[in-house]
Amino acid sequence: MSLIEISRRLSQRVDALRFTKPVHTVYNPLSYARAPHEDYLARYGTGPKEVVWVGMNPGPFGMAQTGVPFGDVEFVRDWLKVRGSVVKPAREHPKRPVLGFDCERSEVSGTRLWGFAKARFTTPARFFRRFFVVNYCPLCFMDEAGRNITPDTLPASERGPLFEVCDEALAEVLKLLAPAVAVGVGAFAKQRLDRVMTGSTCRTGMISHPSPASPKANRGWADLAERELAELGIGI
Repeated sequence: MSLIEISRRLSQRVDALRFTKPVHTVYNPLSYARAPHEDYLARYGTGPKEVVWVGMNPGPFGMAQTGVPFGDVEFVRDWLKVRGSVVKPAREHPKRPVLGFDCERSEVSGTRLWGFAKARFTTPARFFRRFFVVNYCPLCFMDEAGRNITPDTLPASERGPLFEVCDEALAEVLKLLAPAVAVGVGAFAKQRLDRVMTGSTCRTGMISHPSPASPKANRGWADLAERELAELGIGI
């Protein structure tokens, strides 16, 4: 099974799920941004990889626009050179329109993560020779006001079915890419990795999330991430 096959199956399975208030709108970029998402997988997802980084879920100005994890438009377009048309989702939140590569808002987490990769490795080829980046959950959740809702805050009755299909897809991705280490970008992703990789020879670890909501990340995320990777035995 290829990464594209795993992605398409995951997309179909999460589309069948239903979510209640406070969730108002759900975006599935594996569907409406399939073209750039699959371009990313095809360009950079050839395994095996030394390390796979796992994020939580799409941000409204990142993967929700471009289909690429932590996918700030400028980095996806100009550094990763990912291409593909983005169509409108079936239901669009008026305060969080999907503009694709025309989105002018930056995704801070994405500029930090891909900025780190560019600064340390110069070219995507050098970065992806060793690393790959995925998201655990492909869905972006918003309340009526357009505020982000993270998967871990959903009701247990909705988390359970969602986590079941996301766990399965993540396990398939890691089996295919066969990394020595799977790194959660943030505590939530690390928790899911620990559950998915129970009994596996693949080690798990964690680096701090590059979100601007994190005081540590705002004091210099790139240097922090490099130190945390080094503590996991991953040299840059």
